[in-house]
Order: sequence, then structure tokens, then C-alpha cells
Amino acid sequence: MYFLRFIQNSIVFLTFFLTLGTAIAQDYPNKPVKVIVTFPPGGGADLTARIISTRLAEVWKQPVLVENRLGGGGNVGADYVLRSPADGYTILLLTASHVGNAAMLDKLTFDLLKDFTPVALSTTSPIMLAVNPSVKAKDLKEFVELLRANPEKMDYASCGMATTHHFSMELFKYLTKTAALHIPHRCAQAVGEAVGGQLRAVAVTMPPALPFVRNGQLRALGVTSLKRSPNAPEVPTFAESGIPELKSFAVENYYGFAVSSATPKILIAKMEADIRKILSEPDIQKKLFSAGFDVFSKSSVDSADLLRSDLDIFQKVAKTAGIKQE
Repeated sequence: MYFLRFIQNSIVFLTFFLTLGTAIAQDYPNKPVKVIVTFPPGGGADLTARIISTRLAEVWKQPVLVENRLGGGGNVGADYVLRSPADGYTILLLTASHVGNAAMLDKLTFDLLKDFTPVALSTTSPIMLAVNPSVKAKDLKEFVELLRANPEKMDYASCGMATTHHFSMELFKYLTKTAALHIPHRCAQAVGEAVGGQLRAVAVTMPPALPFVRNGQLRALGVTSLKRSPNAPEVPTFAESGIPELKSFAVENYYGFAVSSATPKILIAKMEADIRKILSEPDIQKKLFSAGFDVFSKSSVDSADLLRSDLDIFQKVAKTAGIKQE
């Protein structure tokens, strides 16, 4: 009798909390939401946040405000999100660079995988390896042969130290057993210097390089993503290069949304559903495509799995290549 009463009471309590959780989710949001971008205006993170947040505001019927909080390679803004109430009203614009930062744990005030829950990855801006036309390599296979024939004599620029671009090239070098000097740079400046001949090779976010590839001032050797980009379907992936060591190569330069892991799961589920629905809309896809993005819609669970896998790879690459935070 006591056991039966216990079961009945448990069902009542469970029903109450499920009903309460549903009510909370249905009421969310009932005030403005902030999306914290940890990089400057105009970049991939900022554009992703603004395009999707504008549509979220329409769906949620509440302002969704994008706020740029810079510093610490993205760590200052991430720490701000964690110190804010875990109620779904302060969201982090998560990037692959946050995973790169987490590979150097000594300067972090949080655990990326434990303290944050990804809501949904949303976009990717592929990393392209391109060379000045003076470089005698027509494709990635010839580039590897050139590096092997001239060890330590080639240099390349990426979009900064410990960025996804840097990690992708160091992984490439490790797998192919080649050497090239890394020159940290800014994406747009690196592209300009490669066009001018001051740099011979660049690993950069694709949009600033693509116009110069198409007019013949740069030669694209490949993109690091798993699939070819719809923005440049003529450029093969590293995995398609025919180089055995790169047959499974894939480094994605993704952007998405994350919240404190203390956020109620029912709110995370609502945000995930709304964001992924928005990403399926043709108008949003067109806007993202025009801005140079590929849609990279991943569930919360799949996003967490990818972050975990990338962090493991980046930590190994950081150790092998001696990559450290500045």
C-alpha cells in the first residue's frame, strides 16, 4: 500500500514538473535576449549572429540583441555568458576558435565542454588553402611534393595564432610529414599579401580569397571541410586530393549558439528547434550563402560530439606543433 502511494505521489510530482517545464518553455522568451559575439563586427561570428538573430526576433516576438565583447581570443565574452543567469537570455555565439582556445587549458577560466552546452551549430565558412600563381603547385598533391622536396623553405599565413586555420594546417603538416613556417596574420591582409607576392601560401576563411581565385590572382588548392562548399563547388576538399594520409581529413570552421550548461534543458530544446527551423528557411539560406557561409545545421547532441572530437584532435596538434596561447 505504501509503495503504491509512493508511486502515485511520484507520478503527481513528475507531472507537475513536466507541466511547469512546458509552461516555462512556452513563455520563453518574455524579454530581450542577448547574443554575445566574442569577435569584432563584420567577421564570420558577427554575421552569423546578426542574420540568425534578426529572424529569431521575429519568431520570438522579442528583441534579440547582438553584443560584441572582445578579448582573450573569445574567452572574455564566454566568461561573461557563464557569469550571467543561466536562464536562456544570454547566449554565446560559439566558434571553432573557442575549441582552439580550449586546447590550451592553462589560460581558461572555464571548461568549454562541461560549462557550456551547444544549442545548435549553424554555419561554416570553409578554410581555403591558396597560393600565389608563382608557386609551382597546381593542386594539393603537387604542393605536398613541393614541401617534401624543400623542407623548411616554404611559409604560409593563417588568420592568427591558435585559430582553426592554424590548427588545420598544422594537422595537414603532421599527417603529410611536411614542414612550413607559420606566419600569423589577419585574413584579409594575408590574402592581399599573397596576391602581391609577399606571401606564397595562405590558409584563410574562403570569402576574402575567393574573388582573387576566380580572377586568377590566387590558385586554390583545396578546402579543409568534409564536403565541397556550395559557394565554390569547383574547389576540391583536402580529402579528395588523392593523398592517402588525408583521406579522412576534415576541419570545419563553424559557428553556432551555446548556453551555460546550467540552463534548463527544456529551454535549450526550444532554442535548438527554433534555430534549426530558421536554418531550413530558403530566405535565410540565401542570406547566409550571399554572406559566404554554408549552412551547417547540427543538433545540440551532434554539436557536442563534434566539439569533443575536435578538442581531442586540437590538443594533440597543439602538443605536437608547440602551439601556445600568446
